[in-house]
Amino acid sequence: MSEGNKKWYVLRTAGGKEKKAKEYLEKEIERRKLQEFVDQVLVPTEKVYKIRNGNRVCTERLLYPGYVLICADLIGELQHVIRNEVPHMSGFLTEKREGNERIPAPIRDEEAKRILGEQDEQAVSEGETEIDYTIGEAVKITDGPFSGFSGTVEEIVEERSKLKVMVMIFGRKTLLELNFTQVTKE
Repeated sequence: MSEGNKKWYVLRTAGGKEKKAKEYLEKEIERRKLQEFVDQVLVPTEKVYKIRNGNRVCTERLLYPGYVLICADLIGELQHVIRNEVPHMSGFLTEKREGNERIPAPIRDEEAKRILGEQDEQAVSEGETEIDYTIGEAVKITDGPFSGFSGTVEEIVEERSKLKVMVMIFGRKTLLELNFTQVTKE
């Protein structure tokens, strides 16, 4: 997990600038040759799949918007870089005060393991699919033997990524089970 004096710290960043702040920080660490004091800089994300125009599209969503994690041995120069040299970064999330000095407080090892565990799970898992269909909504079938037919959503089976759609075929209502990718909103 962390070796020696290296611990996990949470850094505050401007919203929407987490990845930029991480890149700047990594470049500054490299430029100042501080790599031996830093194990990892991380922006925790998760994969989310959305259905757009009948296609399954993968996007990344931040687990903790406005924050970047760093596993490091915080020597004075590294603290200075984090606080003062990195655009979009405003310092440490938790700090203790000793006199006039602010000292960054690391997160507990259990908390770091939980966050990293979530990150690893996201890397391994398929990710979740966001469904933007609602029951009663009109859809058009775009794939399969009933391509071109229109119907209404009767049921959403999230765990199997399926929709049950009521379609008029030869004047009779027929319930079809279709993948999210086989339909599009009308």
